[in-house]
Amino acid sequence: MRLIVENLACRRSGRRIFSGLSFALAPGEALMVTGRNGAGKSSLLAMLAGRLKPDAGTIRGEDIGEASLPERLHVVGHRDGLKSALTAQENLDFARDLLGDAALSAPEALAELGLPHMARLPVGYLSAGQRRRVALARLLVCRRPLWLLDEPTAALDLASQEVLAAMMARHRAEGGLVVAATHQALGLEDARELRIGPPSAEQALDDRIEENWA
Repeated sequence: MRLIVENLACRRSGRRIFSGLSFALAPGEALMVTGRNGAGKSSLLAMLAGRLKPDAGTIRGEDIGEASLPERLHVVGHRDGLKSALTAQENLDFARDLLGDAALSAPEALAELGLPHMARLPVGYLSAGQRRRVALARLLVCRRPLWLLDEPTAALDLASQEVLAAMMARHRAEGGLVVAATHQALGLEDARELRIGPPSAEQALDDRIEENWA
């Protein structure tokens, strides 16, 4: 699939966060979204996932068949999105059944992330790094071409970061796309960078004028 974003703008609580963002990703490409805290990195990923409506601009996927774009992507956000009372395997089995297009089994995915011995433990008993690895294992239990990752290395040790880098490399080699919001290098070979910064002085003035007339 291809991902095309044109002239995207974001406004939160009446304030323009960013505007005029455009990029396109072809199969196998990766984009690192960087910028200071509050620049809109997480908001951009939420828009790509269909969870937040853009203030302006368009987002579309090409060559995705009859499915909608949200049905063709995985999201790993700041929150791990795990049910603490369920075991690691139960969390992955639930995701696999819900999302469809099954790939690895839950035990296989956990083994890839170095957690085969944690399969039957409730995730509420796991450390932050272990919970993060269970969340990342969701990427492996279902086939989805677009991975949206928000600070994916948070709480990961160096060995786990290397496993994640290998996962992303394999996903890209199979034609998948990766969009990652990050403050640090992720081992993404040949990844492009989209830096989101504060609005220009001209844009800030336009926003103040608009707010005064609103």
